[in-house]
Amino acid sequence: MTQPGDRAPAPGALTLVQDFANTADLAGGRDGLGGPDDLTALCAAHGLTDVWFDETDIAEARRLREALRDVCEAHTGVEIPAASLAVLDAMLDGAPLVLSVDAGGQARALPRPGLTGLSALTAALAARILAAAADRTWPRLKACGAHDCRWVYYDHSPAGRSRWCTMSICGSRAKMRAYRGRSRPVNASVVPTRR
Repeated sequence: MTQPGDRAPAPGALTLVQDFANTADLAGGRDGLGGPDDLTALCAAHGLTDVWFDETDIAEARRLREALRDVCEAHTGVEIPAASLAVLDAMLDGAPLVLSVDAGGQARALPRPGLTGLSALTAALAARILAAAADRTWPRLKACGAHDCRWVYYDHSPAGRSRWCTMSICGSRAKMRAYRGRSRPVNASVVPTRR
């Protein structure tokens, strides 16, 4: 998926999370979760095969997507709304993981076998988030601070303090709004008189 501002996509495990969160393009007014086939195609692109969805999954997938965006926005210092935490708690409860240890002693969380539909996708997202939390890349997956954008991007900056998906577009707009807000008179209805 193309990233704004020529950003590199999220590394490894986080690409599914990033691509899922970015199925809504707020600035362009497009929703990539128009139907079950869209969700199936997204999963297939990330190696999740034998996962099918129906129309009832789409509304829940959108709720999950927006809750994940809120979590990514929290990585910029914004508090997660309680409603989003409740959505995540309920959906993750229905998508259990199992711990798997390989012959080399490496441990990882995997979706419980036999999950289908949205539970399978939710478990796959959870497993990838856990892997990213373990390798400390998870806090760098952020949602743009511009409320008309909220594009989820990976912060590759050395300090990890990026706030917008692109400084040249969203960052400039935010700085211009802040500047204009500081430049306005406190009470616009009072017209200064000349002496």
